[in-house]
Amino acid sequence: MKKLGLILLLFCTVSVSFSQKQYNVDGESYKLKTEVKGPLDLLWNVIDGNYRYFVEKDGRIQELTNTKGSSGSYQEEYINILKKFTGNTNIDSNKIKLTLPSLRDFVNQYNASVDNNYVISQDKIELKSRLGLFAGITNNPFVDNPDNLTSPLFGAELELYDDNIAKRHAAFLQFTHILENDKLKYSTSEIALGYRFRFIYSEKFNMHANLKLVTLSFSNSTLTYLDEDLMQEVSEEKSATSFDAPVIFGLGADLKVGKNSFVTFYYNEIFSLSLENQGNFSTNIALGYKVKL
Repeated sequence: MKKLGLILLLFCTVSVSFSQKQYNVDGESYKLKTEVKGPLDLLWNVIDGNYRYFVEKDGRIQELTNTKGSSGSYQEEYINILKKFTGNTNIDSNKIKLTLPSLRDFVNQYNASVDNNYVISQDKIELKSRLGLFAGITNNPFVDNPDNLTSPLFGAELELYDDNIAKRHAAFLQFTHILENDKLKYSTSEIALGYRFRFIYSEKFNMHANLKLVTLSFSNSTLTYLDEDLMQEVSEEKSATSFDAPVIFGLGADLKVGKNSFVTFYYNEIFSLSLENQGNFSTNIALGYKVKL
């Protein structure tokens, strides 16, 4: 329930987007986000899968760099660049790391020292959403399926994610419907609330681990058995509604194919912390398409 509370808190957090525009730096054109705006501006973006940071003051703009020298050790050029842009202050720049939180703190501190009216910029969640549709097959690994039969599935997903301070994390609300197989008389509709972590993250491609934390399921099944008294097969239809916290683990990947669109691959229901596998390794596989809202 603590995990559910954290996700609901994420859903309810108010987001503020940062401005983004085109800049020319040393003959190259970059689309950069403004992290801090003041006497000294801090700009950044993920470019070709790498975090790039820039500072701007009085119309001058320069990238903050940290490259390896011939000895293999890092040459912290960004320290000298910060000193050049903030030479009129006694703030110690030698402890600054080339990370967004550390640079943000330094630039805020500098701006406040030279402008008494400056309001320090705080960390804010930039909440965005994507809507996706998907379809695939599953062998219902947590349902009795002795012949390992597969059934078609389809569904939709609303993903909420932060594009600022928690880029690798997301929450999702997912609806999935599994159709009945001709031989496996079982179907279900499921609503799931889950968490997603992108362990590979770049602007155009990411891979993620998915956890279905809470599920609400509506299932229908037909059980056929031999009635020894009647000496004939009898079919019995059953319906069930269940609310669980199964913690089901899955994997996925997103490939950017347009400005605001992605092709998504899912491999779900690999294992669960509270549901027992019924003897068949998961073949819950789906392909989908997502768009930014």
